[in-house]
Amino acid sequence: MNRRTHRRQPIKSRVFRDSEYIHFAGGYPVEPVDIHASICHLDVVYDKLTLTDKVMHAYSLGKERVEDVMEMVRIAGGLSDEEFESTPRMYTNINSTSPLKHDHPMIDGCLRMVRRGQAVVVTPFTLAGAMAPVTMAGAVAQSIAEALCAIALFQYVRPGTPCAIGTFTSNVDMKSGAPAFGTPEYMRATQMTGQLARFYGLPMRSSGVCAANVPDGQAMWETSNSLWAAVQSGTNMVYHAAGWLEGGLIASPEKFIMDCEILQQIQRYMDPSITATGPDDIALDAIKSVGNDGHFFGIQHTQDRYSTAFYQPFLSDWKNYEGWEVAGGIWTPERAHQMFKEIIGAFEAPAMDEAIRDELADFVARRKSEGGAPTDF
Repeated sequence: MNRRTHRRQPIKSRVFRDSEYIHFAGGYPVEPVDIHASICHLDVVYDKLTLTDKVMHAYSLGKERVEDVMEMVRIAGGLSDEEFESTPRMYTNINSTSPLKHDHPMIDGCLRMVRRGQAVVVTPFTLAGAMAPVTMAGAVAQSIAEALCAIALFQYVRPGTPCAIGTFTSNVDMKSGAPAFGTPEYMRATQMTGQLARFYGLPMRSSGVCAANVPDGQAMWETSNSLWAAVQSGTNMVYHAAGWLEGGLIASPEKFIMDCEILQQIQRYMDPSITATGPDDIALDAIKSVGNDGHFFGIQHTQDRYSTAFYQPFLSDWKNYEGWEVAGGIWTPERAHQMFKEIIGAFEAPAMDEAIRDELADFVARRKSEGGAPTDF
């Protein structure tokens, strides 16, 4: 889809799986606490594989979960083992157990992925003042050390294995000890990590996070801060880009829609057509034709470009106050809620060969009958 076309078809007319602004599904969009932990990964990954066509993720929590997800991705792709292992088909992301430690299940899961040629992101979770030094330079230094030691291990096991360095370095509220996100310190830590990622020649992962409890102004300015820090740091992969609230404890459909507006704006901001400087862009002939006593609304230069010249929102309301009030005075979260319901109502699952779907379902049923992944409860 070219840039001009996707600007004319914003997310309101598409569903999540077709969005140009969301490229992968991450972990679990919501945590299925009503399903036992031994088998919930099977249900979640089955749903993700059948309800979206985004790149798959596996939680790196020991042998069974990782092996199950790799097999399900292989089945869904109609791939042989050799085809699956010939190039990255999925990825995992792990956090260190800061300070200065990685736990066995995560490293074990990563090593299983690495041995089969799949991608790994290592993201230390260093909160300055709690699990890392209170200074941001100290917190970033610790984070880099924790990431590099794991990446070095994976490269030793399989040289050239695709790895990315992640940052989740922020600060805590020193009054309560609660994590804070989208803060000036978070932004600077992300940018500092970006500089070091480029120094080491590694792709980088950051996040679009917030600590707000509801989809309000705080939620949006914290998320916007986080996302612009990702842009400024040269991030390659943005986690938690849409729908996050309460530091990730809540998934909000309204916030998801609101975040997609920000993502669309940022992608438009990065569009080189805005800063193009060709003869038609500088528009000297148009300026000359209007002179000092006309306007640009009706000239051919405007008519040829008016439909794609500027960013077109799908959620923002640009009416003046009186027009907004006459239209019902609907606040942004309310508009987002209605849009979410429309998207869900119009959802269509991506096409999948029935034989592959049946094979996936059979695999899930078999693994459930075997007990799934062991737990201590």
